[in-house]
Formats: sequence, structure tokens, C-alpha cells
Amino acid sequence: MSSEIHPSAVIESGAELGDGVTVGPFAVIGPDVVLGEGCRIHSHAVIGGRTRIGARTEVFPFASIGLRPQDLKYRGEASELVIGSDTVIREHVTMNPGTEGGGMVTRVGDRCLIMVGSHVGHDCDVGNGVIMANNATLAGHVRVQDNAVLGGLSAIHQFVRIGRNAMVGGVTGVERDVIPFGSVMGDRARLSGINIIGMRRRGFDRDDINAVRKAYRLLFASEGTFQERLQEVADEFSGCAPVMEIVDFIREDSSRKICQPGDGGEF
Repeated sequence: MSSEIHPSAVIESGAELGDGVTVGPFAVIGPDVVLGEGCRIHSHAVIGGRTRIGARTEVFPFASIGLRPQDLKYRGEASELVIGSDTVIREHVTMNPGTEGGGMVTRVGDRCLIMVGSHVGHDCDVGNGVIMANNATLAGHVRVQDNAVLGGLSAIHQFVRIGRNAMVGGVTGVERDVIPFGSVMGDRARLSGINIIGMRRRGFDRDDINAVRKAYRLLFASEGTFQERLQEVADEFSGCAPVMEIVDFIREDSSRKICQPGDGGEF
């Protein structure tokens, strides 16, 4: 499988291109870039820094991938950007490598769709199957778990965690962690329920969906303290993997509080 490199493209010495890579007109591939087999880089895309991209990933025009992080603390350390396979990166997307203060690596998983104008900041960890709609933005150190969906013009604050299969509504600012399967919306995000549609699309059965619904109502009820309700949920649903995923997510160490329904009071 031969590669197709347009004569006007700039492939700097040291770049590694797998079999069947296509590079369009006026694209620029830096010296420390590794492209997996079958990657397709469209015209005018720029891929620099220490960037490794998996097989069959497609980068559209005017994307800026792997260039210097937007972090004043960055001092030129040899950090990396690692992107998985079969991911689609649309026009004007920006993705930055990691920094010394965040583990030196930014990661984006397999089968993601990163739409026009989206941004993945330094030291982010984006899972598999994530969708970022147009102009969705991740500040530094954000973790987005598998199959989460971020609506257009949403903005995720630094160090926030977005749980697996969560849904962030369009034009939503997220300052707190979003539980797995949670759905958030609003100028400043509030938890609006469970992402039932997303669970159905991912093949969760009715029993699991109903259990998550019941656990959600119990977890965010008004009786008792939050920690008491969390323990009650853990005890009652110990045999339900999706519910225990929520429990474990909440119990994990985090610098952010949990996004919740209503007025955003403290847990």
C-alpha cells in the first residue's frame, strides 16, 4: 500500500510515515511526527511537536496538531501528543502536547470525532469514542472518559472529569465533575438527569438503565447527607456494574466537586 504525498506538502526530515499515508497540498509534517498506516492528512493541516497518530486517523484542513501548549509554565520540555486510530479531526481543531506539570502527555483515544474548531488542551486524557461537537473546548488536565459527548460551544474547566457515556449540552460551562451516564446543561452546568438515549445506543439493557435511574433519584434526594446516600446506593446496587461505576467515580480523588442538580450547592 503506497503513500500519496502531494508535491507541495512539507515532510520534514525525521518524520515517520506508515504505509498508505496520504498528505495533501501545503500540509506540514514536523520532524518528530509519527503517522500510522492509512492516515489521511488534508491540505494545509499542520502536525508538529512530538506527535504520534494511530492508523487510519484523518486530519482535515487547517487543523493545528501538536504545537506548543498554551501554558505559560511550559519551558520547552519534550512532551508528547498521542492520538489513537480511526479518529476524525475536523477543520481548525487544535490539540496541544502535555507539560511537565501534567505528566508530559496529552492523549486522545480511538474512534473519536473532534468537530470543527474544537480544542484539546495540554495534559488532557480523552477516551475512546468521544464526540466533541463544533467549538467544544477542553482546558488543561481534563479527563473525558469513553463515549462521552460534548455539545457545541461547551467549555470544560481545567482538572474536571467527564464520566463515561456522559452528555454535556451545547453552550454549557462545566466547572465540576460529571458522573458517568450523567447529562448536564446550563450556562454553568447543572445535572439534568441520566443520558438514557446514550445508554440505549451503547446497548445497556433495561434492567441496568432502570437501576441507574433509581440510583440517581436516591443519590440526589434531599434526605440525609450526600455521603450517607452514596453509601446507601453502594449497598443497594452492589451487583449493578453501571451504578457502581458512578459510585467509584464519585469516590475517586478529584480537585473538583461533583456536578449536581439544582442550584449547584456543595456536597
